[in-house]
Amino acid sequence: MTHDEALKQLSHLARERAFGRHVGSDRLIQAGLDALIAGVESPSLALLAGLLRSEEPEAPELFDQVLEELGLAFHPPADPRAAKWAMAYWIASQIADGSLHPAAGTHLIWADIAYDLGYPEDLQPLVSCAINLDGWEESWGVSREELNREAVEAANQFLSRRRRHDDQH
Repeated sequence: MTHDEALKQLSHLARERAFGRHVGSDRLIQAGLDALIAGVESPSLALLAGLLRSEEPEAPELFDQVLEELGLAFHPPADPRAAKWAMAYWIASQIADGSLHPAAGTHLIWADIAYDLGYPEDLQPLVSCAINLDGWEESWGVSREELNREAVEAANQFLSRRRRHDDQH
């Protein structure tokens, strides 16, 4: 793992935790170890990487310290709706860059975000992809790979609409 990949992994775990997803202490410690081996430097990193199994409860607090030291701390918007939108963009970017499987990512958007936001039109293409991937049957005459490609395309379109929206403001 390179220095940049280690930082990206720490940043990814920070977002996962900030959006309320459970991240086990073992994963936090492993990410610390990966970062240490990759040459990332931070005062608390060696402490995190060196935690024993019996010390796992200390991992979340040490992980947060490492994030602060590296300037990677992430705080989602305080407004619950804005936080859901931020999570949708984050998941869509992972689908688009290939770091999250399209079926898993679109399902998260469908189950954890679209419902809470009242199924907004902007998320509809991603929700449709999730429903298609979830219920797919061979008799449909379309391959699972094709549905996955459609999901990646829907994620890219969703992200490009956001960029246009950001450019206008």
